Amino acid sequence: MDGNLRKYFGRLTGGMAATAAFALLVVAAPASADTGDEVPVGTRLAARTHPAVQLTSITYSGEVVVPSSQAKEAAWDQLTNDATQAVLAGKIPSDERSIAKFLFQRVAADVDRYLQPVGPERTVKAQVGGMCTGWWVTPDGYMVTGAHCVEMSNEELSQTFAQQALEKFNKQDAKDMINALRNFEADKEMIELVQQIYVTFNSTHLEIRGLRKSLSVLQSLPGGGVDKTAKEVPAELVSVGESYPGKDFALLKVNGQQNLPTVPLGDDADVQTGDTLYISGFPGLVTNTPWFSIESKLDPALTEGPYNAKRTTQEGVPYIQTQAPSYHGNSGGPVFSRAGKVVGMLIAGTVSENGEASENESFVLPVSIIKEKLNEKNVKPAASLTTTKYNEALDDFFQRHYKDALPKFREVQALFPSHPYVAKYITDSQQAISSGKDETPQPMWLWAAIGAGVLIVVGGGVLLLVLMRRRRKSSSSPQGPSPSPAYGGPYPGVNGGGFPAQAGGLYDRQPVNGQVLHELPGLPQGWQPQSLPPANGHQPARAAGGYEAARSHDHDPQPRGGGYDPQRPDGATQYVRPAPSPYGQQRSQAAAGQGPGDSGVPDVADLEREIAELRRQLQHRQPEA
Repeated sequence: MDGNLRKYFGRLTGGMAATAAFALLVVAAPASADTGDEVPVGTRLAARTHPAVQLTSITYSGEVVVPSSQAKEAAWDQLTNDATQAVLAGKIPSDERSIAKFLFQRVAADVDRYLQPVGPERTVKAQVGGMCTGWWVTPDGYMVTGAHCVEMSNEELSQTFAQQALEKFNKQDAKDMINALRNFEADKEMIELVQQIYVTFNSTHLEIRGLRKSLSVLQSLPGGGVDKTAKEVPAELVSVGESYPGKDFALLKVNGQQNLPTVPLGDDADVQTGDTLYISGFPGLVTNTPWFSIESKLDPALTEGPYNAKRTTQEGVPYIQTQAPSYHGNSGGPVFSRAGKVVGMLIAGTVSENGEASENESFVLPVSIIKEKLNEKNVKPAASLTTTKYNEALDDFFQRHYKDALPKFREVQALFPSHPYVAKYITDSQQAISSGKDETPQPMWLWAAIGAGVLIVVGGGVLLLVLMRRRRKSSSSPQGPSPSPAYGGPYPGVNGGGFPAQAGGLYDRQPVNGQVLHELPGLPQGWQPQSLPPANGHQPARAAGGYEAARSHDHDPQPRGGGYDPQRPDGATQYVRPAPSPYGQQRSQAAAGQGPGDSGVPDVADLEREIAELRRQLQHRQPEA
């Protein structure tokens, strides 16, 4: 390879290396693909955990019995004298409304001093209850919630029935008392004051007969999700601890479940003071109001706030104090770390003087207590296949790889038809694909195939250019002394001279610099020159019959049959022997007196000179580099 060609090949292979590097960069492109805008922690966490967070319900039903009320005469006489003295002393105004307000305030402060229960009894069938939050820890239906979410004390139960079941009696009793005051027109403030008297009296003296308790979980109907309705699925109470400030923990079991969405448990050490905590649950301000639709009530709310401090109750139970807001109904809800693992359960919050929840302080039972209670019942938290596939689909969805996410969401729907959110994600993925928003990368095998194809094309192009360059170089090289024939020398004649054998109207197709000399133009078929110039100063000899003499060296003699047989290869090219020539007959006809003008054959001397010149040129070609 000469210097110019070496430089050219170097530049070419350098270009090929650069192209190959580019191809490798193209193959590696998907690894650094744009993942789109960063998804907020809360958004990703809510999407992953909300399917496992469920609305729980506790329901008490029974027959509520309350007595009628009667005033205690002695106490009322004394109360009337006290009112008269207050008017005379100028402590209260003398108008009827002011005096009535003075009387009702005294009775409300001590109801049993002025009222006593009497017959007849009044009975009403009632059903009361409350909503809380729970979350699945196993795919087969074990759920964690708070102890106070599954049990109510007698005092709490009486207050709940009094508030929810005795409203009718309370209003009627208050109306009767106001009417007894003759021609007294009570305003709203007065009516509420009297009603409070009977709320206290009736709730104090009510009796609940035939009490029944039921626990349930509100699950979405199959195929619907939160955009449809839900049904109450009965739950069994497996274990319950002590309400706050004790170990406020309860374990439920819903039978006949499989592939439920679950959430993973972390460790107490996963979070510390200053970290952000995330609370998931169902605030009562939504579930207890008629203004919101059922789908709104079945969708958990996520709040967040800092981990403020670790506290310990007088009973020795640890709790985490946080400023993450919580409300009635959030009780029993999971509390997550930034990594999406459960680090505790929301149990209590501070309440203002008027009973409203305060956002300043919430208290969380640490996950170590939850694990302790689960171990007591030999319940092992586990991730379901539904959750694994769903999380994989969400990762694709948030990266806008909608074509990858879509089949995974459909697999989730097949695993758990009642999944509350997957139907919406399937629709959103389909719409994103249709609108051209999909950014799913091509599979790696395709990129590898493209890269390999690029390398093959580049390599083939380089090889082709090199071969063409070498062929051009060979054809333009200067002529030199005639080399020996490529196969080792000319065929020897009788006198030791060498010349190419003639076959029909063709010269023998000897290789010249790797090429084969074909039929010369302008020669009639079957014509044979009478003599050829000697190649090495010797006269050529011809064997009898016009055939070439037998070859020397190691080759077999030419067969005399029609056609020809290939010889053994010499170097990189396989040569062939010519078929026997009919020149003897043609030459005898020429000797009989057929001249060029008679047969149309060109002047022999001119042709011999042209052939000699051609032979000289061929013998002086440079051998191939």
